[in-house]
Amino acid sequence: MDLPGAGRLAHAGADHPPVPQAKIGILLANLGTPDNYDYWSMRRYLNEFLSDRRVIDYSPWIWQPLLQLIILTKRPFSSGANYKSIWNNEQGESPLMTITKAQTAKITTTMQDRFGEGVMVDFCMRYGNPSTKSKVAAMVAAGCEKILFFPLYPQYAGATTATANDQFFRALMDAKWQPASRTVPPYFDQPSYIAALGESVKRGWEAADEEPEVLVCSYHGVPKRYLMEGDPYHCQCQKTTRLLREYLGWDESRIITTFQSRFGPEEWLQPYTVEEVARQAEKGVKRLAVIAPAFSADCIETLEEINEEICESFEEAGGEHFTYIPCLNDDVAHIAALCEVIEANLQGWITR
Repeated sequence: MDLPGAGRLAHAGADHPPVPQAKIGILLANLGTPDNYDYWSMRRYLNEFLSDRRVIDYSPWIWQPLLQLIILTKRPFSSGANYKSIWNNEQGESPLMTITKAQTAKITTTMQDRFGEGVMVDFCMRYGNPSTKSKVAAMVAAGCEKILFFPLYPQYAGATTATANDQFFRALMDAKWQPASRTVPPYFDQPSYIAALGESVKRGWEAADEEPEVLVCSYHGVPKRYLMEGDPYHCQCQKTTRLLREYLGWDESRIITTFQSRFGPEEWLQPYTVEEVARQAEKGVKRLAVIAPAFSADCIETLEEINEEICESFEEAGGEHFTYIPCLNDDVAHIAALCEVIEANLQGWITR
């Protein structure tokens, strides 16, 4: 902390307020998590999530009555039960929170080893806690005059990356001393990320009792209309699968791109994962593996939806051996890839 008459306040008057020593903030952002799996915690979380116009872009005059009067009276119960089945009871939090904390701790260590105490690393959630607004305010109060905002989504989508950025920009609007800011672009084609993904597949193959015949790359879904309106997500997912296949040296028949988590009546990106795994079983595939390259950390969509609903769809259609390959989480290679992305985006702001 610089006081009047010292440091960069050497020429300031005695009544000048103290100023924190200048830092660079690195703020990681993930989707979010409810505080608990009870009805009201789930309702608050789902209300914030499903009221986001980037996620559901129907007219509020139509959507909000449906959401408030019908969906939010029932869905918190079913979603809460799903969260309860994967909840980290020891820590009293969802697995996404536990993993994001671990990622942040490891990235903090790496960044401070490289750049010293002048770098501050923290994380926020787009929905729920800790909020983006609270973490931006904390970084500004700590002296961060520059903030690198990093949505932890390898592929860009309006419903993930863009809404996280929107919330970051809203938070900046409340700052008296607004820091310089940058947002990290998608990193799906970063060689170190593809290598980390590829090595995780190899580990999954080695750990399986019997080697899977097919790998399904299951990405979170969005309405097909978003693709037609210019969202690049679909194309970036397809390229991620292609780069992964090339890294593994596989034939095209061994790896499939699908999309999960469909919501609402309109057509979403296809093929749908839950239907495609059943088709594979019906075609005679007995051993199948699924990986979720759009998620940087395991969460409700992977631990519950893939490991339970999608697994059941495969087995009920005749499949025998289902393997889920976990997200990269806080794997050493993943942390190294994320730090590589961060360092590239700090260029001009910081030097070793």
